[in-house]
Amino acid sequence: MKIAISGKGGVGKTTLAALLAQVYAEAGRNVLAVDADPSPCLAGALGFPAEQQAKLHPISEMDELILERTGAKPGTIGGFFTLNPRVDDIPERFSVAYRNVRLLEMGSVDIGGSGCICPESAMLKTLFTHLLFRKDDVLILDMYAGVEHLGRATVDFVDAMLVVVEPTRRSLGTASQIKILAEDIGLTRLWLIGNKVRDEAETAFLASETPGIPLLGILPADMGVQEADRLGIPVYDHVPSLRKAAEDIALALDSQTSPKISNEN
Repeated sequence: MKIAISGKGGVGKTTLAALLAQVYAEAGRNVLAVDADPSPCLAGALGFPAEQQAKLHPISEMDELILERTGAKPGTIGGFFTLNPRVDDIPERFSVAYRNVRLLEMGSVDIGGSGCICPESAMLKTLFTHLLFRKDDVLILDMYAGVEHLGRATVDFVDAMLVVVEPTRRSLGTASQIKILAEDIGLTRLWLIGNKVRDEAETAFLASETPGIPLLGILPADMGVQEADRLGIPVYDHVPSLRKAAEDIALALDSQTSPKISNEN
């Protein structure tokens, strides 16, 4: 199961990624969470201790590793370098684990757009496409805001994309853009997740105004999210309503995809 989480900036992608990672981990699955945001904060949302967070470094900023694997210095454009560098050892070597969730920070490539050809982009693209796991493993990608990752076609290998939206037309507008670009790269298994939803009227708004993306689940608005952030503890532990909602989302996604979630050890 490979899940990418996307959406407009500030809608709660990282909150959903952390919740789902912990739901799957509690169900006994092997979970790799990947923070692909230029400003990584998934470690904090998962409650990783400070000493664990200090061990994390974005792959895209590991100049010596990129030079070793691609044969070219990061920051260069053109010239010769390996387009398919070895990456099979990277998840194990450069991730950290806490509460049965393994976390890896990708980082981003700041130069170029969808046509960027540079050692960093070759490294990340190859790493993305080689994040393959055993039958019961789960990969959760916390993507950067907006649609730029789809322009780079870095998530065309996932089983499902969850598009997080708030109950606003602006947020749904970004979801519409994501849908168009996802279809351009052959990614059609998209589901909408409403976040910060206060009542049934807002749920009905999302269901009626969705840009052709099925509404899979809802995360209710809860001030406990901000409190958990201030306290430095996972939302999963601090806000029961969101933990239950995430469990429902995982089950709903499970009904649409395979393999099945099991609570059995």
